[in-house]
Amino acid sequence: MVADNKNVHVLLVEDDTFLIDIYKKKFEMEGFKVSISDNGEKGLADIKKKKPDIVMLDILLPKLDGFVVLEKMKADAETKNIPVILLTNLGQKDEVEKGLKLGAEDYMIKAHFKPSEIVDKVRKVLKL
Repeated sequence: MVADNKNVHVLLVEDDTFLIDIYKKKFEMEGFKVSISDNGEKGLADIKKKKPDIVMLDILLPKLDGFVVLEKMKADAETKNIPVILLTNLGQKDEVEKGLKLGAEDYMIKAHFKPSEIVDKVRKVLKL
């Protein structure tokens, strides 16, 4: 359990630079430490190397899609306990179910949530 946001490291795995800027600013304004990975391959490497407290993971990514990243991450003893929130525009029921079955804590459709609601969800998952 992390006492305050300042030591909470959020890894954003997202390829949309516009959204990266918005989410990064919002998390930093709220006192979180933020790292960015702009493709699935880099995201997976950063998860192993940086061991963030939580991962915000898009599904449609270059190099490796988010489902593959999630699957590999959950299969690795070193990273399997890091919570993941899928943050995507894919909202089909089967995609949501697949993400949760692969081990995501939650599934958020980007268009349905404001950045502040996304930060609140991270706090809730991490019990801050």
